Amino acid sequence: MLDNTLTILLAGGVGSRLQPLTSDRAKPAVPFGGKYRIIDFSLSNCLHSGLRRILVLTQYKSHSLNKHLRDGWSIFNPELGEYVTAVPPQMRTGERWYAGTADAIYQNLYLLERSGAEQVLILSGDHIYRMDYAAMLRRHRDSNADVSIACMQVPLAEAGSFGVVSVDDGQRITDFHEKPERATALPGRPDTALVSMGIYVFSMGLLQETLHTDHDLADSSHDFGRDILPRLIREHRVQAYPFGGETGRVSPDRYWRDVGTIDAYYEANMELLKPMPALNLYQDDWTIRSYQPQTPPARTVPGSSGNEGIFINSIVAGGAVIAGGSVQHSILFPHVFIDDEAQIQGSILFDRVRIGEGARLRNCIVDKDVRIPQQARIGFDPEADRQRFSVSPGGIVVVPKGYRFEDPP
Repeated sequence: MLDNTLTILLAGGVGSRLQPLTSDRAKPAVPFGGKYRIIDFSLSNCLHSGLRRILVLTQYKSHSLNKHLRDGWSIFNPELGEYVTAVPPQMRTGERWYAGTADAIYQNLYLLERSGAEQVLILSGDHIYRMDYAAMLRRHRDSNADVSIACMQVPLAEAGSFGVVSVDDGQRITDFHEKPERATALPGRPDTALVSMGIYVFSMGLLQETLHTDHDLADSSHDFGRDILPRLIREHRVQAYPFGGETGRVSPDRYWRDVGTIDAYYEANMELLKPMPALNLYQDDWTIRSYQPQTPPARTVPGSSGNEGIFINSIVAGGAVIAGGSVQHSILFPHVFIDDEAQIQGSILFDRVRIGEGARLRNCIVDKDVRIPQQARIGFDPEADRQRFSVSPGGIVVVPKGYRFEDPP
């Protein structure tokens, strides 16, 4: 079953709500959790699920993502028919970029046809979660489904951001509404709705036929949620697959996060610092793989004042040095340097960020290759911060990649 499955990972999203973190990179390439990229979670799920034929459909600002795939995911053996391959838009069906999720796959149908696969698993590369796709593929086969959709339960008030589904007693989907103004609650649970996770299993023949039909419809937006799935439900057996469970190889935490906004991204990172985080990165039998740079160990050393470098309840990656500064409830990526008497609170510092002596940061995200000057204050005066940086609705200050501060007078 796994040998007959081709995985399509959609990774071309603009990620406009994550600006400025997506100014120079696609959303799936945004760093997460001190050492990972967002796409690593979907790819690690594929790895542990035994899926070895993966096409990553890229589009916007894909250089950082392509480099990460090359450096961190060139692990399969092409002589055995295994691969993780980045596929940029090739305009084989016309002179335009991808018009929607379905169109992205339609423009690469020739890759599906030459794969010889019998079924296709379609994923998104911009969510944080663990999932055993092999269990979903088995359920797809055992239920004789034409299409299977992974579904999860969310509060009714949040359901309008998803594709909301209704199911019968046999988990067959009877209705599907993409981002409705008023979502339908689950029977007997007025505060909960069942929604699509954007994870689909198709039989190869049906997917090809469906995409050809959709391509010829002038009024279609060529999107799975808006166009494809509502039509298929009327004519084919479309099954819901429940996310999470009491059994299986993945811990049943039902953790899934869309980190599509700065506040959601920040909160998902901060959740990792809880004493019992909802997402357990230390689960030995379902590790998250990523590119591992060659870094020296992280260390704390006294600063020039004699103060000891300290960190409290924080994630500190290799190559980071805290030289007399203090780091509390924060996440430091590789090669971060914290100088003497600097104070970092509730912040996320990307690779090669340097914090000057006596600087103070609170509730900040600092992108790569930024040097924070001595005695700087960021995260304490919202109005002053907005004049230089992006500030989210939740008050998170984002210093963009490579930002250069003015030299002091």
